[in-house]
Amino acid sequence: MVLIWCLLWGRFSWGNLLGGLLLGAAVLLFFPLPPVTFGGRLRLWALLVLAGRFVTELVSASVRVAWIAVRPGYRPRSAVIAVQLRVRTDLNLALTAELITLVPGTLIIEVNRERGLLYVHVLDVRGPEDLTASRERILAVEARIMRAIGSAAELRLLTPAPAAAPSGPSAPAPSTGSASPADSARPTDSARPTERGADQ
Repeated sequence: MVLIWCLLWGRFSWGNLLGGLLLGAAVLLFFPLPPVTFGGRLRLWALLVLAGRFVTELVSASVRVAWIAVRPGYRPRSAVIAVQLRVRTDLNLALTAELITLVPGTLIIEVNRERGLLYVHVLDVRGPEDLTASRERILAVEARIMRAIGSAAELRLLTPAPAAAPSGPSAPAPSTGSASPADSARPTDSARPTERGADQ
């Protein structure tokens, strides 16, 4: 904030520096953020894996989005999906949202802190399988974050306990569908909202 304050004034001086420090202190004092607790453990190897996979996905997604931008006559379709995180902590929510947003082609548009839900805008969706793949990729990012900095209890949440299968002739078949309404939503053309706005 101090840097932004000095840039707004157009020059660096002791007065601008002091003004930025006072402004930052006032913001923290009158508009405090909720505390973020850390009860995990830092694991160096898992942290390196997290960083390596992030860089790989960043480069791959950048190339893919660049190709979409210059591909002649191609109109990408987009969709919004809801992703339920398994670890409902503020730290996990913030880190997962940041890493997903930094990768081109995905953007967090809303966060439900109470339910641990991320609403993600996904670019270039061609069918339901792309929605499933995007959700699995986001959950994989969450898993790598927890393996890098999560506690033992948080790591156990990544692998749900197997449910006992019902027995008997009247036992219903297990369902593999998702209860999220975003799964059943068809991908929408990203250009349509703009067209509707122009009609109005």
